[in-house]
Amino acid sequence: MNQTKTVFRVMSAAIVAISGLLGGVTTAHAEVPGITGPAFSLTASADFNSQPDGNFIYSWGYGCTNTPSGFSPATSGAAPAANCPMMQMPGPTMIVTEGDKVTVTLTNSLPPAAGNTSIIFSGFTPCSATLNADGSCTGTVTGVPGTLAQEAANGGGTVTYSFVAGKPGTYSYYSGTQPELQIEMGLFGAIVVLPDAAKAAAAGVPATCATGPYSTSSSAYDHPATCYDREYLFQFSEMNSNIHDQVKAQVDACPAGPCPKIAATMEPYRPNYFLINGRSMPDLMDTSYSGAYVHQPYNGNPHMHPGELVLMRVVGQGHWQHPFHFHGNHARVLARDGNLILSQSDPSKLAGPLLFTIPTVSGQTVDAVFTWTGKGLNWDVYNHRAGDGSTCIPDANGFHSVKTDPNYGEWCADHNKPIPVTPPDPQIVQIGQWYGGTPYLGLQTVSQGYTTTTEPPGTLNQNPEAGYAYMWHSHDEREITTNDVFPGGMMMMLLIDPPSWTIDESL
Repeated sequence: MNQTKTVFRVMSAAIVAISGLLGGVTTAHAEVPGITGPAFSLTASADFNSQPDGNFIYSWGYGCTNTPSGFSPATSGAAPAANCPMMQMPGPTMIVTEGDKVTVTLTNSLPPAAGNTSIIFSGFTPCSATLNADGSCTGTVTGVPGTLAQEAANGGGTVTYSFVAGKPGTYSYYSGTQPELQIEMGLFGAIVVLPDAAKAAAAGVPATCATGPYSTSSSAYDHPATCYDREYLFQFSEMNSNIHDQVKAQVDACPAGPCPKIAATMEPYRPNYFLINGRSMPDLMDTSYSGAYVHQPYNGNPHMHPGELVLMRVVGQGHWQHPFHFHGNHARVLARDGNLILSQSDPSKLAGPLLFTIPTVSGQTVDAVFTWTGKGLNWDVYNHRAGDGSTCIPDANGFHSVKTDPNYGEWCADHNKPIPVTPPDPQIVQIGQWYGGTPYLGLQTVSQGYTTTTEPPGTLNQNPEAGYAYMWHSHDEREITTNDVFPGGMMMMLLIDPPSWTIDESL
């Protein structure tokens, strides 16, 4: 093992151990980061993406031709400023509203050896001429003919695609030109279509559908059973760096066209980098738009409070299927490829399965809702102690119903039940000052009005939130490595924070 990999292994192990600390700096976005439309100008170009083992992988990607009309979230607060580089992987997440006429203009700035390029929009039928109000496509066709789509010719050629975002959901887009190679090189991205507010209201979605302050809409679809509070986008892909090296060699050998078609050995396919949103663990858990990953702006670092509804937008973007396994609870599947799954006998009810692993099929999208309450753990997840004066007033479902309390949402049947293990002494525990004080949710501190904390006075506690940390990862063991080094790859942590802990969504 070389020195770079050794350092990576040590650092990754440390980061897993202090995952609660990463939660403490609240680096998550609960509003999917991306660019807003409905008109977009993208450029396909080449650059290098960075990986946590220190390697930089030659890649292609879509990026913004110029400053987009807007970003989501609209403001970045104290976080790194939202941006859209010329080349990024995955491509910019395009966020539109149901009923929008979406226009995407693609410019081909790939090197001469790459040839033409294009975009396929799964779930939509684009027009490369003039899209009329009645849905017909007339006028002069842009771009040049390709096998699967109109293409942007090499050397700065352009093509325009227009379509109507007919229904809400999560969709993928990717190259339709030599796709087995160009998708491998990084030419893919996602589209999020939000419900039209009027249509959602007409379908019975209440104005109070979502209680979280950071939802992009009250519901994922025009259906009251699809409410959510927070949302995260997870795009699963992989890279075979040997293929990227072959492409780079042929690009360098032909700096000016005409060039022969790139011929890379695609099979047997043996990827060695496994990515979510273009990053591997631990980079995956850093802030979105961090300057450390110029061409990989999106992170994967979900946070929530107990009882919140988390919308998981999951997209398979690679050659392989990756089993996305999430700890803590099952998730209810709402839809696949933007198609809401409802009961045939009662359309008011969802019929999607409860899953603890989502197969990320290539090109397929899955929307699912995850929640966590602590119900049934058989101990007091907030560390209340008998005699501390706290109360638990159950609502009709058995949860503490006083919203002004820091332990709102507690499962009252477990109130005051002691945790069935003895927490280690935070002054002698192996990871020392990084230890949060408890291995369970809701470290109650004097500043919150409680005096039942197990943290010794004067202990340096750099993780005051003490939330539950659940690993979310690929269930294929090799895919939680980076270039054959564990831990890495498709691995991140879900942080469940006490209700009294503010999750700063500007970060």
